[in-house]
Amino acid sequence: MAITYTWAITSLKTKTEGSNADAVVQTYWKKIGTDSVSSETGEFSGATPLSSASVSSFTTFADLTEANVLAWIQAVVVGSYEEHVNAQILKQINEKITPVSESDMPWAP
Repeated sequence: MAITYTWAITSLKTKTEGSNADAVVQTYWKKIGTDSVSSETGEFSGATPLSSASVSSFTTFADLTEANVLAWIQAVVVGSYEEHVNAQILKQINEKITPVSESDMPWAP
């Protein structure tokens, strides 16, 4: 099973930080995985806080691109956090491929 991942920004929050007006301080995003064999998908929604105080060069809100913001998020979603995100996506895909059904107990009336 090979999973292809795509990312999307779903929302941003901004505020003035120091001299930086409309600094992005909160991102909301989702990562979608698609199984190349079954075409089933799973997704994980996340939120990543940011601070313009920790960056060496500030990009004005009007000049932001989705690629800029995704790069900031992807720099945080690494290691065990990324493993967790991918595992949740894989779990959803597997549940679609092989659904688990709830059954009544055979001894229940």
